[in-house]
Amino acid sequence: MFGISWTEFLVIVLVAVLVIPAKHWPDVARFLAGLVNFIRSLLWKITDASEKIKQQIDLEKPIDELVRTTTEDVLKDFSSPIKKVKVKAVKKKAKK
Repeated sequence: MFGISWTEFLVIVLVAVLVIPAKHWPDVARFLAGLVNFIRSLLWKITDASEKIKQQIDLEKPIDELVRTTTEDVLKDFSSPIKKVKVKAVKKKAKK
């Protein structure tokens, strides 16, 4: 837990019990409960945001595939040789 062993955590709790007067323990408990709720809500928000990002990435994968295949098709058309136009038909029209 945050790089603190259980024995170190126990020592921190014992020191807190000795240092903090008994009349302030309800305030300390309220503060710790609020802190735990804040951390939980923060973790839920982070998890929700990461799930939304993951879904967005999954939605973009087909688009990326479509762009890649379309680009390959267009480039293939440019790299293919151009068909020769029949010159005979053009010469006959020019003579008329």
